Amino acid sequence: MAKYRIIVDLSDRKLYLLEGDRVERQYPVGIGRTATETPQGEFTIVNKQENPGGPFGAFWMGLSKPHYGIHGTNDPSSIGKEVSHGCIRMHNGDVLELSKLVSVGTAVTIRP
Repeated sequence: MAKYRIIVDLSDRKLYLLEGDRVERQYPVGIGRTATETPQGEFTIVNKQENPGGPFGAFWMGLSKPHYGIHGTNDPSSIGKEVSHGCIRMHNGDVLELSKLVSVGTAVTIRP
């Protein structure tokens, strides 16, 4: 069983890393815009890739919903805004820190 789980709260645009019921870390995130909303529900991290290229910043963690993930960004001013095509954007330093703590199989809850 994974040590951590992730909750993404779309209303406050934050990603929370939990161990049990305790929040260990929280990070600001960018989320999907109205036309391309971030999907809500229960997912898992299915793959991880360093330096994926393009707009995905320093790291990519793919979710069990195909084509969606948690990733860095080449546009740090987008964090905290509704700007993505549905993915969860993080500052590159934050996504690198998070990627060292979570593994493939980590549960991800995305809630309104």
